[in-house]
Amino acid sequence: MTLVLCTPAGDLLGELPPFDVALPYWQEVADVVAGARAAFDLDLTVLRLLRVERARTADGGPVTYLAEVDAGVDAGVGGRRPGALLRRYDPPGGSDPLADDPRRADYARPGGPAADLGWATAQLTGRSVQVVGAPRQVRTWNLSSLWQLPTSAGLVWLKVVPAFLAREGAVLGALAPTLRPPLLGAEGSRVLLGDVPGDDQYGATGERLLDLAELLAGWQATWAGRTAEVLALGGADRRPDVVVPAVRAVHRRHRATLGALLDGAGLAALDALVAGLEARFAAVAGCGLPDVLVHGDYHPGNVRGRPGAFAVLDWGEAGVGSPALDVLALTAGLDDADRERVEPLLADRWRRLVPGSDLRRAIGLLRPVVPLLGAVTYQGFLDAIEPDEYPYHAGDPVDGLRAAATLSTAMTGEVR
Repeated sequence: MTLVLCTPAGDLLGELPPFDVALPYWQEVADVVAGARAAFDLDLTVLRLLRVERARTADGGPVTYLAEVDAGVDAGVGGRRPGALLRRYDPPGGSDPLADDPRRADYARPGGPAADLGWATAQLTGRSVQVVGAPRQVRTWNLSSLWQLPTSAGLVWLKVVPAFLAREGAVLGALAPTLRPPLLGAEGSRVLLGDVPGDDQYGATGERLLDLAELLAGWQATWAGRTAEVLALGGADRRPDVVVPAVRAVHRRHRATLGALLDGAGLAALDALVAGLEARFAAVAGCGLPDVLVHGDYHPGNVRGRPGAFAVLDWGEAGVGSPALDVLALTAGLDDADRERVEPLLADRWRRLVPGSDLRRAIGLLRPVVPLLGAVTYQGFLDAIEPDEYPYHAGDPVDGLRAAATLSTAMTGEVR
């Protein structure tokens, strides 16, 4: 990776020689900060992505970041002077890395992270909590900035999101404390969270997976039918009147590209799926399930903690929609055995709550729709972020449409 340096005042200093870090995910920057310290004796804050040489981030690859330095870059130790290593930054096309873009998040601008940390410190001071060590930058990209703060009350997390995900603070404030991380402060796009002891639940299976299903069942029952409340919190609307035209717009936008990627049967299946969305959603309505608070990305990795003390993370895509949507997110990566543990359990919970309801049929009807909704979500991200950040999501809308085509081709096809 290559680091282009600037000051908090927005003065461009130049670029450092490239160096390697092990973690291949461009948004994970703790290793970048540590690598710069090890290579150049330099403390810095990564602001944003400038350019990449590969289209996708699956396995890393050369990347250039804009980073901010708090002090003179000649203040090295051990005989090394980073300032002597700086060279002129000549970007392709002569673009100015400090030229503003109206879609840029505040935390990706010089001085932005310091303002976020100042807000967090003030929130903690108001709770008589002191920061007792250097904040640690963990992540920065177009969907979030994430910091760890060591405090007198333990580890605290500062999360800042762009405006289009700013519902998270309001949603967290409305959730039961047993469902979310400890909420220490929220304002606009910023949230301050207490630590959740335990582990992220990636790869959960067996009994642990059933714990996550019960967690889901609990909040769905609590929020059943409370559509107006979810929307008042800024929740996304995933009901048919909103999502059907959004899906069709994304489908039209990428259909020419899909024509070169799908065979005739796949393209015809996708076209038929999109054309038949009203009938499919009408069949879902016939399953007798109320709309609920939908997390929007309820995979096991977004649950952290220990049995009996789990917290659900990352509510930025929360909204209102069918309970089957989060069930499908939870079961997306499961084998058939685990899926057959989870789906009947949740269907039984809903039959008890709403006699005659049929969650499993709703799951089957919405299975090929979920990747269509994913395509809409990712297209929304792309439309809301600056071009330098596109590599994180550039292929995702088409990937979602292709996945929907594959599922639709594999199914019997008719809404029953």
